[in-house]
Formats: sequence, structure tokens, C-alpha cells
Amino acid sequence: MLVTTRSRAAKLGAFVAGAALLLSACGGGGGGNSAVQTGQAFADCDKNPNTCNAAQADQLQTGGDVTFAIEKNVPNWNVTSAEGNVFETGMVTKGILPYTFYATPDLKPVLNKDFVESADLKDPKTIVYKINPKASWSDGTPLSADDFIYNWKVQNGKDCADCSPADTSGYDQVTSVVGSDGGKTVTATLAKPFTDWKKLWGSAGAMYPAHLAKQHGDTNTPAGLASSYKWFGTTLPTWSGGPWKISKFVNNQSITEVPNEKYWGEKPKLNSVIFRIITDATQEPTALQNNEVQVIYPQPQVDLINQVKNMPNISSYIGLGLTWEHFDFNLKSPALGDKTLRQALYTAINRKDMIAKTVGQFTNKVEPLNNHNFMPQQEGYKDVVSSTGQGSGDVEKAKKMLTDAGYKLNNNQLSDPSGKAVPELRIRYTVGNQIRQNECELFAQTAAQLGVKVKVQSTDDLGQTTTSGDYDVIVFAWVSSPFAIGGAKQLWGTGQGSNYGKYTSKQVDDLMDQASAEPDQTKAADLLNQADQLMTNDAYVLPLYQKPTFIASSDKIANIRNNSTLDAPVYNMSEWGIRK
Repeated sequence: MLVTTRSRAAKLGAFVAGAALLLSACGGGGGGNSAVQTGQAFADCDKNPNTCNAAQADQLQTGGDVTFAIEKNVPNWNVTSAEGNVFETGMVTKGILPYTFYATPDLKPVLNKDFVESADLKDPKTIVYKINPKASWSDGTPLSADDFIYNWKVQNGKDCADCSPADTSGYDQVTSVVGSDGGKTVTATLAKPFTDWKKLWGSAGAMYPAHLAKQHGDTNTPAGLASSYKWFGTTLPTWSGGPWKISKFVNNQSITEVPNEKYWGEKPKLNSVIFRIITDATQEPTALQNNEVQVIYPQPQVDLINQVKNMPNISSYIGLGLTWEHFDFNLKSPALGDKTLRQALYTAINRKDMIAKTVGQFTNKVEPLNNHNFMPQQEGYKDVVSSTGQGSGDVEKAKKMLTDAGYKLNNNQLSDPSGKAVPELRIRYTVGNQIRQNECELFAQTAAQLGVKVKVQSTDDLGQTTTSGDYDVIVFAWVSSPFAIGGAKQLWGTGQGSNYGKYTSKQVDDLMDQASAEPDQTKAADLLNQADQLMTNDAYVLPLYQKPTFIASSDKIANIRNNSTLDAPVYNMSEWGIRK
């Protein structure tokens, strides 16, 4: 999502290690650690995340329609761009974009054999893909090496200075992409090994058609690449390279998808999936109860969960996965250029108290998160936050940090060492998200104890707000893929499209580069954690918690299940069906 989805927004995510992430306003549940499960459909999801709620073909009706609630409109259709990199956009485009690897609910990467029959690392710096001979775009143009080449050029940060991709990691290490066998074999050569090579051309970002790009710009020039890249963002896709195609888009209302009759693989079981846009999450339970939608995937809120729990013929599930909530500073804000002030503000924040007053009201599984790249159930997770005191709620320590640095507090107003009053800060959250509003208000109350005034403001366009830097502090979630090592640079690297707060550190950049080129996963994780410790010390982003994720669905829908990665529950949308 971003997950701004930003939400995928998976960071689109969010779209973690090694794959682009999406910003999130909503997210997916995890392969385990369920805190709440109602009904029967998801009863087996903790033990069997990939196969729970399954049904065989003879148990399903022919056709049928499913309406799935999403929380954001789609103002930009290019999910690989910094502005379009939103979780909801990632879900909507999942069925129309081809990709090499995707993630299943058990958080593992799996080859998309409908698109590529094989993907092999021939040596540490050479990847060979064999494209399915039958694979083609919906207009009959074969999927080929040209598509790999185009999507590499617009995301490598070198061939197109004005493209602003959400993520360049991995693509910036590819030195050449060559087609053979009529374009059906693709050989990618890297300057150095890339640990998370499976993220390349994967579902976190997926691929746009090169032949259409050429109609909207000379793809051999930077200007032409930028022109085509922008066109994909502003133009509703009437084409498809997947099992679904978009048949109708009503701005701010819905996106309807129907089976792509030109798809070469297994056809979807449903007649259509309608993504209905409901920006006010409090309206989703009512829509579910009235059968206006059959699936909701909102950020869990106390009242919302309590409403759904009592609904007949509805199953729900809460889990913990690869989605995580965080506060971010905008380092371009004049007051926040000073590290001591940032450290003090984060030290004063009490994460345990914040959890208790928000997500802790409906699950007891959530604890403060102490890493920016790995989740607790992933190998490589290491606590890099606790030793700094950030998130501890120690207001007195925070005050001492400030006074030791020359700050003064008079009449509830903090002044910097030069005597200038620290200006009012704006903290922003996604409109309609009560938990995030509460988190922002708690932040403002804490900052007031240090003499810093904070104004709480919502935004109805998280992608635009983050990419434009229209905030001093912001709260959102990243929805991740399983590739933490390769994906870190997208978020924390100097000049990266998803590094919205403009953090920069040569030491951190160098360590992340070393990590992404280290074939040994254990050593790579250690290098990334060294980088993370340095960034944590700089007080740029404060991880709050591993985000509980919530799905509720009509018991009539089979084969739908939670997926805590950027691929979300729509990862297997073609398998969804209505029970007889």
C-alpha cells in the first residue's frame, strides 16, 4: 500500500524488505498472532494462513459479484510513482499489472508463474527471467523484455530524472536489461549483488506496458520517459496484463473490475469485483450489514470492531503482520532541523500509553515496535529504539535534554538557544481515522508539556501531503513486502521518493548499500540494523507499533483471506467465489 497504501500509502505500500512500500490508511492482517476472530470462515487462519476459508470449484456458484470497501479514491494510477504509491491503488491495480514475485499470507515470496515461468539467479550479479510464451497485454501485444526495460528505466533514478519513482532500490544497481528469444527471455545484469533481488519487477510495484509508454513519449530520452510515466498516473487503465480489467471508474465512488477475456491463465471465478470507496471508516460496518459491500478491510477501530462482532453471517479476523504505525518529522521544517528538539519530543512520547488508549482497547497483543525495517516475527529484528529513550514517555528527561542544549521554557513557550520561540508545528493524519486522530492529539498534549504548540490537522490525500511535505509531523503506516533489506533504501535513503521527511546521512546510505549487496542474510541484517541505530539516534521516525489489521467478510465468500503484506487480500482475487 502509501499504505498511505500510505497505507502500498503498500509503501502501496509500503508495496518490506526489498519491495517498495506503500503508505497506509488500511492494512492486512498477519500470518499468525490473531487477537480476535469471529465467525467460522477465518477460524483456521492462524494455523493455515495460505489455505484457510478455502472452497473447491464444485462448492462455488458460477459467476457472482463481490463489493470490497476501500478507504481512498484513486487520484493517481501509477503505483510505482511516489505520488501514486498508495495502498488502495495497489489493491485496485493488483489484478491488472503483471509482476514477477508476490507475497502469500505466510509472508513468503512466491513466483508468479502465470507471468514468468522461471526466475533464476545465475550468479550473484545475473538474473534470468523466462516469460510465459502466452503472456500478453489485453490488446494482444506480447509481454516482453521491452516491458522490463521500460519499468527499469523509469525506476532506476538515472535514466529519468523527472520520474520520481517511489523506490529505486535494486533498480539502481541494474546495469543492463537485455531481451532474447523474441523478447521472452530477459537477462538483467547488476553492478553488484542485490540481496533481495526477488523484489525487482515484483508485485510491490508491478509493471506498466512499454508499448503504450512509447505512444506518449520517446522512451529513449529522459523527457519522453517522464512524459509517459506521468501519463500512466493521470490516465485510467483501459488495458490489462493480468486476470482482471477495469470496466468502470466513478470518481470518488467506485472502481469495477471484470475478468480480462484475453488473459492466458486461469480465469477469475467471479463476474466482477467492485471496489467501493468509503472514506469514512465508521460507515463501513453499516455498509457490510446492509450487504452494500461484502468485504471490509479498514484500520481497526474499537467501535467498528464491536459492531462487526455481532453481525450474523459475517466472519472477521485481527492479526499482526508487516504493517507498522509511526510518527515522522519533516526535517525541512525549520524548528525540526535541530536533532535535540526531535529527540526530546520523541523521548516525551509514551508509546505504551498511546497503545493502551488506541489499539490496546481491542487487542492485547500490541507492544511498542523497536525497529524500522524488521517486524518481531522476522529474522533480523533487533531493538534499536529502547536504548535511546525515545517513546519512553520520560518528560523530565526530555526537558533536561532541552535545557542542557540551551532551550528555555517560559510561560509554557519553548525558546531555542538563540531566544527565538519554537514555532507552532502541524501534525497530520488521514481524515476519518479516529485512532490516528487520537494519536495526534496525544502527541500534541505531550509536546505542550515541553512548551511546543502542535496543531492537529487531517488530510484527505495522504499521498499528496507526504510527497509535497505539507506537514511538520505526520502519522501513517507502511505496508511492507517480505524484503526488508532491499526496501530500506526506499524509505531512508538520501533523495529517495518515499523519504518524505528528507532524511540524509552518508553513513546510513553506505550501510544500507552494503546490506543490500551482502549475500549472507544474517550479515546483511546486521548491517541494516547498524544503519537503523544511527537513524534512530537522529530521531527522524519513531516506530509506534506493529499495526493490528482487520478483515471482515460475508461467510458466502470463499477463498478470501488475510494477507499482511502489500499484496493484501486481493493477492488471489481470481480465486474468490460465492458459496452455493
